[in-house]
Amino acid sequence: MVVGDGRPDEQDFCVRRGPVAHSGRYTTHQEESISTEPRINDRIHVNEVRLVGPNGEQVGIVRIDDALRLAREADLDLVEVAPQARPPVCKLMDYGKYKYETAQKARDSRRNQTNTVIKEMKLRPKIDEHDYETKKGHVVRFLRGGDKVKITIMFRGREQSRPELGFNLLKKLADDVAEDGYVESAPKQDGRNMLMVLAPTRKKTEARAEQAAERDRRAAARAADAEAERQEQADGRKAAAKTVPTKKRRGPADNMDPDIDL
Repeated sequence: MVVGDGRPDEQDFCVRRGPVAHSGRYTTHQEESISTEPRINDRIHVNEVRLVGPNGEQVGIVRIDDALRLAREADLDLVEVAPQARPPVCKLMDYGKYKYETAQKARDSRRNQTNTVIKEMKLRPKIDEHDYETKKGHVVRFLRGGDKVKITIMFRGREQSRPELGFNLLKKLADDVAEDGYVESAPKQDGRNMLMVLAPTRKKTEARAEQAAERDRRAAARAADAEAERQEQADGRKAAAKTVPTKKRRGPADNMDPDIDL
């Protein structure tokens, strides 16, 4: 737009100063953010909806004004649950309570979600008995915690010509921990190493629940011991307080001067 003096109008200049889209049209500086929440009540801009009652009963196709009136009469919200349907499906519900329960379920699902963790334990074919027992204890602890364990037998030098040593050691370890784990991947040669994977017999959630119960039991036992010790000390103090010291009877000689020679 051009004014009388030949200069462009200030308002027109401000509009043209914005960024230009690929289509050649001018766009605004701010774009609406896409909401992931369902539309409720007056945000539903359709003529008709397929209405579902608060208890899941099918009401049928009604006008949006009637659906909103029913929601107000029942002191509930009209929530669009299936916007892709024709007409959209809406349900009468307490939307605040629904959001709270959904968040609680998502939180519980994340809490119960288990991440698969593979621990690794390395052994030598000619490991001595003490080291073997120590490493076996670690493997049992990992399995009881609900984790998988990859056992690696490392061969060096001439040990590579005797793979049966590693196979026998892996078989022995699998038999020793059979109560807590089973062989998920059989022993196999991988270059200079021999590998085997053990999986726990119980799920990780069960193992965590059992560990939590064991911790609670130990804490209760410690608290009971401490309470018994405090009670014993209190009883000892009461018994000491009741004990009255006996006074020594004074004789005629007690009142005399000790320097006098009788």
